[in-house]
Amino acid sequence: MSVISKIKEEFDVTIGLETHVQMATNTKLFCGCKLEFGVPPNTNVCPVCLAMPGSLPVLNKKALEYAIKASLALNCEVHELSIFARKHYFYPDLPKGYQISQYDKPLATNGYIDIKVNDRHERVRIHRLHVEEDAGKTIHEGSYSYVDLNRAGTPLMEIVTEPDITSPEGARLYLEKLRNIMRYIGVSDADMEKGQLRCDVNISLKPIGQEELGTKVEIKNMNSFRFIQRAIEYEIERQAKALRKGEEIIQETRLFDPSSGKTFTMRTKEEAHDYRYFPDPDLIPVRLKKEQIEEIKNTLPELPDEKVKRYMEELKLPEYDSEVIVANKDLAVYFEETIKIYPKNPKAVANWIINELLGRLNEENLSITESPVKPEHVAELVELIDSGVISGKIGKEVFEEVFKTGKSPKQIVEEKGLKQVSDEGEIRKIVEEVVNSHPAEVEKFKAGNTKLMGFFVGQVMKATKGKANPKIVNKILNELLR
Repeated sequence: MSVISKIKEEFDVTIGLETHVQMATNTKLFCGCKLEFGVPPNTNVCPVCLAMPGSLPVLNKKALEYAIKASLALNCEVHELSIFARKHYFYPDLPKGYQISQYDKPLATNGYIDIKVNDRHERVRIHRLHVEEDAGKTIHEGSYSYVDLNRAGTPLMEIVTEPDITSPEGARLYLEKLRNIMRYIGVSDADMEKGQLRCDVNISLKPIGQEELGTKVEIKNMNSFRFIQRAIEYEIERQAKALRKGEEIIQETRLFDPSSGKTFTMRTKEEAHDYRYFPDPDLIPVRLKKEQIEEIKNTLPELPDEKVKRYMEELKLPEYDSEVIVANKDLAVYFEETIKIYPKNPKAVANWIINELLGRLNEENLSITESPVKPEHVAELVELIDSGVISGKIGKEVFEEVFKTGKSPKQIVEEKGLKQVSDEGEIRKIVEEVVNSHPAEVEKFKAGNTKLMGFFVGQVMKATKGKANPKIVNKILNELLR
């Protein structure tokens, strides 16, 4: 039993997540500055994001549409009225002295995401989704600190869950599902390495049977699924150890150090009133019509859960195969392109993609979009096997050659003379030679050692260099041996 499992026999674990997702707009939330990653500091800035006196914000229409689209994909209720507010705090990379966000009137509320933890289906409710701008970036080098305001004004969605998650693994699965949905609907690339998806985690423990929730501790600003899971595991252990000793848990914000695997205190937690929220007088309330919301809803593509269901019902794929493929939008596109070319055997296509292609891509550290094996290659390979031109074993050899050279499977089969031998008369001669040259094994087989069938098949395949049609080989062997 794991440490966390033992702790959960004694304490109820409550986890809530606040996730910031950067929207894939071309420009910032309240000005026309470009959104570009990796450009020189303070180049994509203007009077609005620099907070020059007299400059006024104008809401990015595309960002609002993306946020509505995300809300609908997350099963939220989109409100016809939402209001931007000023969230006041002082920090060097916040030139206005406040962040434009939403407070008591967010864009959307009451959504959910369904996840599966250890074969158990769980629903994570979404409390709210609101739109806000990002701050800039502070860079510390030695005794100097620098401010880069390229990120200031970047459009974000903050997605806040209810405290429904009960395990580190559940938190990771929720975030992976959230990222996948954002990519499917095209509102965000959600690239964690570029800071396009960042997460704050709230964790509390209470003795089993106690009704009141424990004191909440927040772990701030993490951008790796693995680190998030590790940070939660450490924090659960830390809080459990403290509670067993009778120590009080302090409401605070902590940071996670990946090198030590520990969290440490950053600051005591502020309350909402500390930010002195009030409606931003420079921005009019957002008023939507039902027709506008419905129009955006009609642009939603097939979402991951719907796709899994379709694969299982229409293509007869197992749940596992469906979920593996759908978990990556690019992989799902690859699979669908393949079965469009060769629709007769979706299960075989899924097997080759999951068992062979993904393994080789992982070895080479390549993504599916960088694969040297294209959908048309997989379709052609499966068709060659299904039609009996090559065996599955030869198929693996052909696959490797496609991966190395990019040549088509048909071309490789022709060049290497790998066509399967299906002439029954020719195969019968070879099978007879194999049987006649192994009398001792024949006697053992007839005495009941049927496992030797594999030995005989292997000998025939060795003699034909793997080219004999296995079905015909088995048929003839059964005739001769039984």
